[in-house]
Amino acid sequence: MPYTNIVFNPAYLKAMVQSPRYKVEDIPDLSGKVAIVTGANSGLGYATTVALASHGAHVILACRSEAKALEAIEKAKVEIREWKEKHNPKPTLESEATKHQEPQLEFLALDLNDMNSCHRAAKQFLERGLPIHILINNGGIMTSPFALSADGIEQQFAVNHMGHYVFTMQLLDRIKESQPSRIVMLASIGHEMTVHGGVDFKTLNDESKSNATSRYGRSKLCNILFGKALARRLQGEKVYVNMPHPGFVQTDLARNNKDSLGAMAAGLYDLAGKLCAATPKIGCLNQLYCATSPEIEEKDLRGNYLVPVGNICKPSSYALDEALQEELWTFSEALAKEKIREP
Repeated sequence: MPYTNIVFNPAYLKAMVQSPRYKVEDIPDLSGKVAIVTGANSGLGYATTVALASHGAHVILACRSEAKALEAIEKAKVEIREWKEKHNPKPTLESEATKHQEPQLEFLALDLNDMNSCHRAAKQFLERGLPIHILINNGGIMTSPFALSADGIEQQFAVNHMGHYVFTMQLLDRIKESQPSRIVMLASIGHEMTVHGGVDFKTLNDESKSNATSRYGRSKLCNILFGKALARRLQGEKVYVNMPHPGFVQTDLARNNKDSLGAMAAGLYDLAGKLCAATPKIGCLNQLYCATSPEIEEKDLRGNYLVPVGNICKPSSYALDEALQEELWTFSEALAKEKIREP
């Protein structure tokens, strides 16, 4: 299959100038819903957590650092109270009863750099007997210098793909039991910048075969490949898997740029971010659309790559390659089986 990208796709260019089709105010009541957000203590994950909890969801912040997660929870509680007060100017008996309820926010220890940590985190959650209505695989790293994960796998592939693969697959039966439910795999237009061939399974750990940018692109391509393969396996279920690109958002995701790309490139990226990038509160809208919009179920939207906000767009030809999707599935399944040590 010849390689194509979407940068000059008219649907993508049109989406870039449209007003958002979905806002935080459009989120329906999520009371009784349980959501898990990975990487929830900062950036897009934090903004997503605040939005979900503001609408009544019980949100599990799946993060590596307990201290940062607990700090984020306390900060979120303040923002949620302020949001409720602002959006309930004419209180009713019902709104007054719920306005002062403490948001349901909890920490779950999850290190995406370690497949065994991901396996343990999922098992610990499952032992609580809670449903899972929304899983947002948001956490990740970008353009980090070459390194290997705790399992000896190239780190961006390990964190952005394998950690989420293990976590999701361990939770999948509970997600199916909780349907209608959603799985959101945060993707990126960066999937366009992958290595030749899309995913070089045999040379993942060979630093000479890739650079910081192509390794990031490879990992984000894997998010789309995995999402499409998973959506195909869930046909007939009311479990909706979609892969949103958040757009250009100003977060600390680019913190490694100086070390991996050099001071000049990092400086230009930071300048562009200050001039053009969206805030996390805007950048999270596409994943919130996938996680909460009634349109997902009404239109049976599944296995889609979406650009901001809520616009289905054709990804690269690598992402559409079903044979590559299945090759990644088989590779990931075997790698997880090899690395995960059952107690």
